[in-house]
Amino acid sequence: MDRKTKVALGGGCHWCTEAVFQSLKGVEKVEQGYVSSVGENQEFSEAVVVHFNTEEITLETLIEIHLHTHKSNSNHSMRNKYRSAVYTFSSEQENNSKKIIENLQKGFDDKIITKVFPFLEFKASREAIQNYYQKNPNKPFCETFINPKLQLLLDKFSNYVDDKKVEHLIISI
Repeated sequence: MDRKTKVALGGGCHWCTEAVFQSLKGVEKVEQGYVSSVGENQEFSEAVVVHFNTEEITLETLIEIHLHTHKSNSNHSMRNKYRSAVYTFSSEQENNSKKIIENLQKGFDDKIITKVFPFLEFKASREAIQNYYQKNPNKPFCETFINPKLQLLLDKFSNYVDDKKVEHLIISI
């Protein structure tokens, strides 16, 4: 069985999502851009494709981190641009993702609105904004929006944070 796989995640700004998942053990690559699905969700929405090694980090852990690092239980007017979603690459991954979200619901006071959709297409962000946080950690956007998510990651999910990937963050947060 192949231990390397991928899942796409959307929720908030893809700069934020990219920074969170780039910080984790077992995550080998994060592609920042826009994802579309099928039917009424064909419109592209900000998201990342996370390539990971299942021996080092599970789909369940990735989804749990995702649910805690964006507004996974808040409907708002920007949901077309920032669709709260797990985009899956197989029917097995789709079924697992739905069960994972259902099981994680008990840890949230409000209903999780994150949906599971089949992955259809990906368009990468322009090069200038890829790896945004790594290139611009002191920009006001990063300090205001990304640093709190990374602090939550360090506080709640430190077992999964790759110290080598975030040693510069620990000093700046």
